[in-house]
Amino acid sequence: MIEYKNVSLANQVYDELELKILSGALPKGEILTEKKLSQEMGVSRTPIREALSRLVFERLIKETQTGNIVIGISDKDVDDAFEVKRRIEILATRWACENITEKGLAELESIVDQQEFFAHKGDTFKVRDFDTEFHDVIYRECGSSVLEGVLSPIHHKLMKFRRASLEIEHRIMDSVQEHRGIYEAIKAGEADKVDSLMLIHLEHAYNSIVEVTRKTGGTEEI
Repeated sequence: MIEYKNVSLANQVYDELELKILSGALPKGEILTEKKLSQEMGVSRTPIREALSRLVFERLIKETQTGNIVIGISDKDVDDAFEVKRRIEILATRWACENITEKGLAELESIVDQQEFFAHKGDTFKVRDFDTEFHDVIYRECGSSVLEGVLSPIHHKLMKFRRASLEIEHRIMDSVQEHRGIYEAIKAGEADKVDSLMLIHLEHAYNSIVEVTRKTGGTEEI
């Protein structure tokens, strides 16, 4: 049921459906109809229709005669996303190293501390959520709205794959320690070290996702 907030109902519906698609709660092949969604979410069909149009534009669903079918994120989408991240996330992290504020540093430290706490508990959902915050702080602190605008949506759309990869043996702790290393290098102002650590982090994350998809037979099974 949608809670009424100071944003449009269509945006609220979109955010909820996008989250369910990206997290895997709405799997590939699921049929979404205006009538069913209207009943489930307790809103009229108008905001549902607007939200579905946005999801079609984002290529997360596609229109068919029987309704809108969930597409989600494909293997190629994952490959393409990481290729973009390899090419420009390194630059964003270097710029964050050069421009980061005291507030930004404090946020990164707090995020890594909380990741370590939840990693020891094996809570992949919490670690993933803080992973999103960690990278979003870097994107914000790089000082480029262009890079932030490209990277943040890409990282967000890899949500379910990032959580699945954290369930691989040792990956949850390794990922957090990689974040710790990146934070320490940013704090020390070691831009070249930041470059190499972020590249290693991205490669490890990608390899973990590939390992998961190989075991499950494709992204639609995650």
